[in-house]
Amino acid sequence: MKKRVYPVRKPYKSGYLPVSDNHQLYYALYGNPEGKPLFWVHGGPGAGSGNKHLWFDPKKFNVLTLDQRGSGKSKPFASTKNNTTRKLVEDMKLFLDFLKLKKVFLWGHSWGACLSLCFAIKHQEYVKGMLLSGVFLGTKEENDYFMKGGTAQFFPEVWNNLLKLVPKRKQNHPVKYYQKMMHSKSEKIAKKYCKEFGTYERKIMCLVANPNVKGSASKQTRAIAKLEAHYLLNDCFLPKNYIVKNINKIKHIPARIVHGRFDMVCPPIYAYELHKVLPKSKLLFTLANHSSSEYQAEIIQEIKKLVNL
Repeated sequence: MKKRVYPVRKPYKSGYLPVSDNHQLYYALYGNPEGKPLFWVHGGPGAGSGNKHLWFDPKKFNVLTLDQRGSGKSKPFASTKNNTTRKLVEDMKLFLDFLKLKKVFLWGHSWGACLSLCFAIKHQEYVKGMLLSGVFLGTKEENDYFMKGGTAQFFPEVWNNLLKLVPKRKQNHPVKYYQKMMHSKSEKIAKKYCKEFGTYERKIMCLVANPNVKGSASKQTRAIAKLEAHYLLNDCFLPKNYIVKNINKIKHIPARIVHGRFDMVCPPIYAYELHKVLPKSKLLFTLANHSSSEYQAEIIQEIKKLVNL
C-alpha cells in the first residue's frame, strides 16, 4: 500500500503537564478536537512522540500525544529517576483527566504496546479499543532475547560490533556494562556508548537494512539508550508475565494487532500469544521487520477499522 503523510501542522493545544516527582511531561494535541480520540503511546522507552500524528486525517482524528518521563521534550531530559511503568501508567490517567476525556482509543507500538496494555489493565474504563503494533509484552524472555544475544541468530555481525566495546569478562551481559558507561561522568564516553547502542537497534529493525547505518549522539538517541537499558535491566518494572496473567481484565476491549512477520526486535510469537488470549482481537502479520514505518499503511487501515471510519 502507498504510504501517506498529511501536511505538517501545529498542535491546536500543547504545553507541559506537571506530574509527580518533579517531572514535567510535554503534550501536544493535533487535528479535530471533535474527531476520534486517538492516544498515540510512543515506544522506546525514550523515543518521544515524534511526528506520527501526521499519519492521520486531521479532519477525522483528535490525536493525543504525551512524551513519557525523560522522553522527547519532557523534563528532566533522559531522567531515570522515579521512572517506572507504574508511574507512566498513572501519568497517562492524569493526562486524560486533565483533558477531560473519559474514553479514548490507544495506539501503542513496541514498548508503547506494552504500556498501552498495562494502562488498559489498570484503567480499562478509559479504553474504547486498542491498536497494538510491534507487540512487546515486557517479559524476561523478550528482554533477554534483546539484551543477551538472541538477535545474534539473525544479525551476528551487528551483535559482535556491540560486544567490541565490552570487556570479555562482562560479555555475558553487555547491556549492563553499556548502562554503566552511558552514565559515565565523561560526556564523551557516555555519548559513545549511547551511540553504539543506538546503532545496534537501528541495524536490526528494518527489513532491508542499510549496512552503513549508524546511530547518532542526538538527544533522542541518548534518551532511548539510557531509558531502554533502565527498563530492560529492571524487567520493565513488571511482575513475571504481568500482562498475560491480568488479561481477563481487558478481554472485553476490542483490539487490532499488527506485527511484522520478520520482526527481529520483538519476535512475532508474542503478538500471536497475545492474540490467543484476547478474544476480541484480530491479528494481521505484514511483510515488515520492527520499524512501524515499514507497515504504516496497514497500521492506518486497522486503526480506521477500529474506530469505525
